[in-house]
Amino acid sequence: MGGVFEGKHDTWLRWTDEHGGLIPTGKELAGQERQRAEQERQRAEQERLRAQHAEDLLVQERQRAERLAALLRQSGIDPEQA
Repeated sequence: MGGVFEGKHDTWLRWTDEHGGLIPTGKELAGQERQRAEQERQRAEQERLRAQHAEDLLVQERQRAERLAALLRQSGIDPEQA
């Protein structure tokens, strides 16, 4: 197989598995691992943003409940008994 390996352009032999698939070189494996790590970093960031959004919604709902309770109290209604 012709190509560049370790900065040298030449004809190279490549190892294959029993199905004919190329076995990646160490450099290729490292690149795959970097890509996997980046995907995991992005997934974690998305999860962090999702959790922050859920927390923001919870705070908004608490504030809404507090405002409604205050309105009930102003009307002479105990929100704990309503």
